Amino acid sequence: MFEQISTIQDNGTSLVPAISHYVCRTLVNFHYQYPHWINPRYRQIPWQQAEYQSSLIRQLNQGLSQVRHPEALFVKLKTYLNRLLSAEFLCSPEYQALITKLEQLSDPDIAVLFANYPFVEKSSPQLLFNGINSREIGISILLLDVENLPLDLETEKFLETICLYPVQIKVAFANWRSMGKKDLEYHQRGYQLIHVPPGKDSADLKMSTVGSSIFVHYPTAKEVLVCSSDQGLTHLCNTLQNHGLTVYQVSKNKSKIIVLNTRTAQINTYSLAPVPQIPTLDQFITQLQEIIKIEQKRSHCQWIKLNRVALLYKETYHLTISQVVTSHFSDYQARDIFIKNPHLFVVHQSSEKSPSYVTLFEIQPSLTQTTALTEAEFSQLPVIESLDDLENALIEIIQELTLNSPDDHVSLSILGSQFNRKYGVSITQIIKKLRLGGNFQKLLHLSHSFNLEKTEKDWRVKLNSP
Repeated sequence: MFEQISTIQDNGTSLVPAISHYVCRTLVNFHYQYPHWINPRYRQIPWQQAEYQSSLIRQLNQGLSQVRHPEALFVKLKTYLNRLLSAEFLCSPEYQALITKLEQLSDPDIAVLFANYPFVEKSSPQLLFNGINSREIGISILLLDVENLPLDLETEKFLETICLYPVQIKVAFANWRSMGKKDLEYHQRGYQLIHVPPGKDSADLKMSTVGSSIFVHYPTAKEVLVCSSDQGLTHLCNTLQNHGLTVYQVSKNKSKIIVLNTRTAQINTYSLAPVPQIPTLDQFITQLQEIIKIEQKRSHCQWIKLNRVALLYKETYHLTISQVVTSHFSDYQARDIFIKNPHLFVVHQSSEKSPSYVTLFEIQPSLTQTTALTEAEFSQLPVIESLDDLENALIEIIQELTLNSPDDHVSLSILGSQFNRKYGVSITQIIKKLRLGGNFQKLLHLSHSFNLEKTEKDWRVKLNSP
């Protein structure tokens, strides 16, 4: 007799969707604060956008639902995690904590809880590993003094990630007559609106009155977010805590949210400032070159301290060099971006205890021109008169750029900029002058001397063997 075989999905459990949503939440959270924990191949994907989240969840659901036993499920799940996460994270204690959490989801009650847990765009990674008694299904409640601490939608979604239970009840207190159309906005966001008369601390007093009986009206409530920067709500927090609820006192300072867990007295501060976009590798190189040039001009010195460049980069782009470097090369340190590009930068350190200095590696700086050529000057250029001249010029530049480099290829954009620097005219102008048609990329495809390859970051070109 053949054994009847069914898949995980056929059994009707919510295990697979719960795991898929949890893995997606983890990836979004890491992308927000710890991008180096994500495989470099997937770091540039805007995971905060719903379309990418939905696509990932759909693929995980499809793949995981085909397995037939829980043991096989976790084998396949780990395969997906190994593909999505960096080698550094896979060797860390946090990875083991993540696996433990996912294993807990094999319990049907836990799966139901996490499948219904509100999905968010941003949260703190440390919250992913909080313990939870999932057999005890409960809800969280949000109490908001709108006059004292107005919450936009993004901040509200972030606060939902603080809780271990879904926020299902939201109550907003204010003198709505003085709030313009705010009542309509908060009503559309699912808040129960309670009107209070004008007066100092009027909203806080009403919040204390209503909030102190929450455990009676909502017996499944486990957590309460008390959102107000006023310090007069300590009595309310103590009352709720004495009835077994976990209370979070929430206040706001500019772009930071301060959350006090009144049970543990632990204070966490979260930044709501948007994370700057990681530049592409070519953009990053150009940014570093510009910073060095500006500092050289300001200081009248060709050699700039490496830590000075790092400071200027952070001040200018609100990112550290390390953040950008690790997003592109998981095994690089910050200074490696200079050392491993000797065709662009020169690094000098007289001794191990001495500071490191950096300058730009210029090819024939006497030919560098910072102004565009006029039509008359352009027509008189004798350097590049044919396709063969152009091909030989590009070959020479590639040879110069790779002479002291471990790589035998260069970025297409760097090749173009070095050509412009050396000959005082852009590739586009030469193509137009020689009536070659097409663009730089298509031109290189026409020659057997070059090998053009598309990478995740940009186009790379190297010389073919003669």
